Amino acid sequence: MSIHHKILVIGGGNAGLSVAARLRRAGQSDIAVLEPSDKHYYQPLWTLVGGGRAPQEESVRDQSSVMPQGVAWIRDAAAGIDPEANLVTTASGAQIRYDHLVVCPGIQLDWHRIPGMAEAVESPAASSNYRYDLAPKTWDLIRGMRSGTAVFTMPSGPIKCAGAPQKIAYLAADHWREQGVLDDIRVVLVLPTPGMFGVKVFADELERVVAGYGIEVRTNSELTAVDPVAQEVVITDDLAGTHETLHYDMLHTAPPQSAPDWLRATPLADPENPGGYVEVDKHTLQHTRYPNVFALGDAGSTPNSKTGAAIRKQAPVLVENLLAVMDGRPVAARYSGYGSCPLTTARNKMLLAEFDYSMQPAPSIPLIDTTRERRDMWLLKRYGLPFLYWHFILSGRA
Repeated sequence: MSIHHKILVIGGGNAGLSVAARLRRAGQSDIAVLEPSDKHYYQPLWTLVGGGRAPQEESVRDQSSVMPQGVAWIRDAAAGIDPEANLVTTASGAQIRYDHLVVCPGIQLDWHRIPGMAEAVESPAASSNYRYDLAPKTWDLIRGMRSGTAVFTMPSGPIKCAGAPQKIAYLAADHWREQGVLDDIRVVLVLPTPGMFGVKVFADELERVVAGYGIEVRTNSELTAVDPVAQEVVITDDLAGTHETLHYDMLHTAPPQSAPDWLRATPLADPENPGGYVEVDKHTLQHTRYPNVFALGDAGSTPNSKTGAAIRKQAPVLVENLLAVMDGRPVAARYSGYGSCPLTTARNKMLLAEFDYSMQPAPSIPLIDTTRERRDMWLLKRYGLPFLYWHFILSGRA
């Protein structure tokens, strides 16, 4: 089967639907979204599910209910791209020709890159909020723990929602403090970074948070092996080159991540980036070698935080520049690298870390000090952002 669309969008997640909806609102009539899943997930809520602060079912809807009106939905998965021929091949063998391409298939979870990790999250004492089906298990482990050692790990390299491995540690510690058992639980947080956060003012606040909970932080370190039978992890200090074996009674881990394997094998991948991400100009989101190709979201090579907040700022820039290319005009819209990490620091508090390519605070809410954890920001995380996502972001209105 061979079909043609003026604009083809690979991926029906946050990025793909936001762009497709904005293009429709701009008057484009021949748009197709290539997406195999019949479910659509609001992934930022999975941390709250794992922390016992939100029900799992609030994070999922039928894909058909969020697909923009007037957009063709091709229920298949991309398997290859030939940008010279303007051709996408799908997993079923179909060929889709396009005039303009938007690539946003999301990011790949590489569970098997860490020995024992894939097996560990299926075992009784470990979980991960990076999977929809495992998030409720995280909460079961947290509320069932009364003593012992809890280990929370973050991998090196770009990952989606880089604050998530920290957030669940704080939600768990706050719950254990409420239950009066925190003093009986050793909490270890393993971070590959030299500090708590890449922006100093937010790092300082998080240092205060971890000190309040008594969390042991291993910086410049990462999980390099798991033995789910013995319930042991190997933590490697990348600076010292040393290895530490820890027994755990509970493990929450996040997998290494990369662009999907099929995308890495295409000419669109950045040859200088080992993650296989689509090589785009970090400001215009246009491919550096194929002007009719754009990318945004987690699979793009832009060096910003891979968050939904970044997509919200990228989508209007991409659409404006894509329309300019279609009209024969120069691309003028620019993305500043804005990203936001809503860090839940307690069961009713949140630190809204906003920043851009300069790695300086970039607050979007006037008259509020967002460099400190706040109760009102918790309400934004729990209720405001999900409402904004389902009703305005996916429809291209925010």
